[in-house]
Amino acid sequence: MNAIHPDMVNERLRGCGILPTAQRVRIASVLLAAPLHLTADQILAELRNRGEKVSKATVYNTLNLLAGKGVIRQLAVDGDRAWFDSNTTPHFHFQDVDTGALTDLPPETVRFEQLPPPPAGMEYAGIELFIRLRRV
Repeated sequence: MNAIHPDMVNERLRGCGILPTAQRVRIASVLLAAPLHLTADQILAELRNRGEKVSKATVYNTLNLLAGKGVIRQLAVDGDRAWFDSNTTPHFHFQDVDTGALTDLPPETVRFEQLPPPPAGMEYAGIELFIRLRRV
């Protein structure tokens, strides 16, 4: 995977109101090096491949913190696992049903002709779209 300088990660975390501890920086650096969609287990495996000693709980807690502060997006793609997306701009996804892999889909490539009106007292906060694909 690509690398990102720790100073850039520190700056990004501070800018979002997160104290950049060494473990948070290492975890965030996995996702922020490039546009990626990874599960917590994939991030943990990458950190361990780099020789890092980090607990699964620390990875999950950090990812939840990063998502809560808007550094990354947490995606609920299926009921089996959460995916974490380093691209926080509005966009949609293709999903490979065999591997689970996600690919960004720019919003301008999708058209919604008409959405149903939201219930009284509610407004749209966003739309998540996952188009599931299978190899032929």
